[in-house]
Amino acid sequence: MRWLVLALLCLRLGEGMVRIPLRKGRSVQEVMREKGVPEGFLKNLRGDPGRKYQLNKSVAYEPLTNYLDSFYFGEISIGTPPQNFLVLFDPGSANLWVPSTYCQTPACGNHARFNPSLSSTFSSIDVTYTLCYGFGDLSVALGYDTVTIQNIIIRNQEFGLSLSEPSTPFYYLDFDGILGMAYPGIGISGYNTLMQNMLQQSQLAEPIFSFYYSRNPTYSYGGEVILGGVDPQLYSGEVLWAPVVQELYWKISIEEFSIGLSATSWCSQGCHGIVDTGGQFMSAFLQALGAEESDYGFIVNCSSVPSMPTLYFTISGAQLPLPPSVYVLNVGNDGTCVVGVESTYVPSASGQPLWILGNLFLRQYYSIFDLANNRVGFA
Repeated sequence: MRWLVLALLCLRLGEGMVRIPLRKGRSVQEVMREKGVPEGFLKNLRGDPGRKYQLNKSVAYEPLTNYLDSFYFGEISIGTPPQNFLVLFDPGSANLWVPSTYCQTPACGNHARFNPSLSSTFSSIDVTYTLCYGFGDLSVALGYDTVTIQNIIIRNQEFGLSLSEPSTPFYYLDFDGILGMAYPGIGISGYNTLMQNMLQQSQLAEPIFSFYYSRNPTYSYGGEVILGGVDPQLYSGEVLWAPVVQELYWKISIEEFSIGLSATSWCSQGCHGIVDTGGQFMSAFLQALGAEESDYGFIVNCSSVPSMPTLYFTISGAQLPLPPSVYVLNVGNDGTCVVGVESTYVPSASGQPLWILGNLFLRQYYSIFDLANNRVGFA
């Protein structure tokens, strides 16, 4: 009888939820180094991770400045019959796009390309759009088609078919396109995002999605994104909820930031954090860590990592620790490690720090994005 109850509980957990296994890809620098790109070129491969958060009515700013860590992506299909693509599931943008046969640049030729003439359900839109990246602009033509994610089928979904892609970084990426999961306000105006259509077409049991990143990721398994719910087996303890303060990105309030036991008071007038899978405070921060700036980022001696301080983000009255074993990356065999923090020059309204809580933070915490209640949960 006990096993029957357990089986029923497992069945209930799976109803209305879809899990997409995530693969852990390599950073752009790793791939370029493998392909023999000169070191001098690699040193200049820096972008501003905050550029995607500059709103502009004519263009959409997107991610892809992640040179320190790796990308996490999963598989979707578009068209009838389905054509398969690896996409970055991105809470920091709202548009869906993939390479297409319209595009003849080397970056497109190195990836799966959508062929609209092979899909019986495709319809074109006489609209083109520009997505701006730190390394260059990507242009897309808009179209409608069926998008399939596991057993979820979204009909008449607007998406972008790339017309041209700059070689850097797109040629070197392990994934094909991007599936944005942020609020519609930063999507292309006049068209439903994929999340909107999933809800309108009753494809999700709950208006929730969640991310689990493995702490020991591999290419074959880096974690999971779960559409329509959460999996309690992937976390322990209570969920800490933080309300969204701006329904564009998944932006939440950070009440304090501490380095070890020392509160910095940097957030005395209120900080914001944007939860996302992509200045004047940085020098003090690096000094506290004993890090030095180099062409490859902020470096420390790997032997000093165990003695480095834990970072604490105070969110909704609770301290969320980020130990040095998480925020410091071992990127080579020469005893040099890189602090997984980048600086951004995007100003915040209050003049206080804007933190982008990316992959390193989410590898430490199971994250839940609740569209119905406009809140983010951490466990």
